[in-house]
Amino acid sequence: MFNLILFGPPGSGKGTQSENIIAANGLQHLSTGNLLRSEITHQTPLGLKAKTFMDAGQLVPDEVVIGMVDNFMNAHPQAKGFLFDGFPRTTAQCIALDALLQHKGTEINVVLALEVGEEELVKRLLGRGATSGRSDDTNETIIRARIQEYHDKTTAVATHYAQYNKVISVKGEGTVESIYADLKKEIDARI
Repeated sequence: MFNLILFGPPGSGKGTQSENIIAANGLQHLSTGNLLRSEITHQTPLGLKAKTFMDAGQLVPDEVVIGMVDNFMNAHPQAKGFLFDGFPRTTAQCIALDALLQHKGTEINVVLALEVGEEELVKRLLGRGATSGRSDDTNETIIRARIQEYHDKTTAVATHYAQYNKVISVKGEGTVESIYADLKKEIDARI
């Protein structure tokens, strides 16, 4: 089983590259945002528990999110691996995910971090905002705050996996094809 975490700030191309990686490698896309929405929609015990925290304006506890990740992995026993998107975000979540994966006889193989300069990210997001209708992509101050929040949150995750030599920075500027070629090279060296 091959498991990877794809990192990148807002506007770095994670969505596009995730689709390419999943299609080429037969991985399951594990997005905790999608998991939360699905569990709540289907009114599962974990979904109902998560909803009570969200309705109170609180973060969903790590053990609930890990439970959802576990359920998703169990629902895909034939998966060749998983692409983790938006999770983990903290050192505690890294440790919990590592323990879960170890219990399943697997691990995170690589953390790919798309590196894009802030000015390029702002330009991309403002461009996306002009056509997507996403209000959070139309205000430069909000965009810069989101980019800073990304850097603040992901530093801990990168530090955690760097101690195991699993973090690889990939230049996220260029054509979609050239960026994917660089990602593919790193994946192929490990798969």
